[in-house]
Amino acid sequence: MFRVKAFGLIEAIHLATGCPRLAGRLIHPAVVCHVHHWTKRSTDSMWSYRTGPNSSGEAGVSALQTKIMEQGELPVLLVNEVGGVRGVLKTHVEFLKKHFHLITMKEFLKNKKHWSKKVQAIYLWWHKPIIDRELLESLPDLKVIANSGVGMDHLDLKLISSFGVKMANAPHAVSSSTADTGMALLLASARRLVEGCQTAVSPDTECFADDLLGDEVTGATLGIIGMGSIGYKIALRAKAFEMKILYHNRNRRTEEEERAIGAIYCTKIEDLLQQSDFVMLVVSLTPQTHKLIGKRELELMKPTATLINISRGPVVDQDALVEALQTGVIKAAALDVTYPEPLPRDHPLLKLKNILITPHLGIKTDKTTRMITEEAVANILAALNGLPIPNEVFP
Repeated sequence: MFRVKAFGLIEAIHLATGCPRLAGRLIHPAVVCHVHHWTKRSTDSMWSYRTGPNSSGEAGVSALQTKIMEQGELPVLLVNEVGGVRGVLKTHVEFLKKHFHLITMKEFLKNKKHWSKKVQAIYLWWHKPIIDRELLESLPDLKVIANSGVGMDHLDLKLISSFGVKMANAPHAVSSSTADTGMALLLASARRLVEGCQTAVSPDTECFADDLLGDEVTGATLGIIGMGSIGYKIALRAKAFEMKILYHNRNRRTEEEERAIGAIYCTKIEDLLQQSDFVMLVVSLTPQTHKLIGKRELELMKPTATLINISRGPVVDQDALVEALQTGVIKAAALDVTYPEPLPRDHPLLKLKNILITPHLGIKTDKTTRMITEEAVANILAALNGLPIPNEVFP
């Protein structure tokens, strides 16, 4: 049974991307090693694909894809829009159209009677389209919803599951770029890079001040709250900066994993907050993590500490954060996420000088967004073909 399921994952990913090696990035190495020998001869005969520097990364016609095509048109995939603020990237459309008949919400709503029984999958890009009961009731043949990213807090998982619809996210594609963003925020805040850039390019600058002093990163203590795949990659990067690494997580990492990054586990979040020079939030938004960092937690931090949030805006009590920054309870904050996004233009956080805010840049690189779409397509095709979904999310 294990082999059948594992092979199903590799098969689905290969079907979506034309690259069996992508399975190594999307599936735990132990699983890949376990099935590699068993599947090699089978995959060589089943798939026609191109690899190497000139590869297009597109799959040859597979037995499963042929089966879908023999049954009629390509499966219909609903997206919010193409391009624009909340649409799938235009550069991804050609790849998506290799596997699906793509329609937008505008097209769907214009001719709902025609499309309602044809849509089999939805691809969410930046939380759009909105999934509610009305939409679910209008799509009787919907099989799967694939999310572009990790967080599923924008979805009512129980509601979706009650309609018999499966859900999937894309955790593997996003971890490296999000970890890079976390470290970039830490460094930019510590060394006052934005303020320095503004000084350097200002037409009023006649000389550079000697007192534009930042905080030392090398040897400082970083407290990571949430040691999943992203948190662990942040720790790997912090180790290169010779930082002391503390972490708090629901489940403790193995001793081997801790040794690899030199991390020390804090059973209580309070211990981490009191000792850290930089506190980085890398948790999913759940009822348990909503306003995880409030007035009490901020007061436990050092007055010289910086808070960095790359998780979700509501993980931090923003009113408490404003007060802490205004009164010197903590030194600074660096946020890639806020609530809402963007903040109202008159929000007090935007008036502070000791805060750095970026527009949710966590996953926004060409490579990562492409990998997210590849991962989503693998999840969708697995669901439509009755295979195990590589990254299925349960309510």
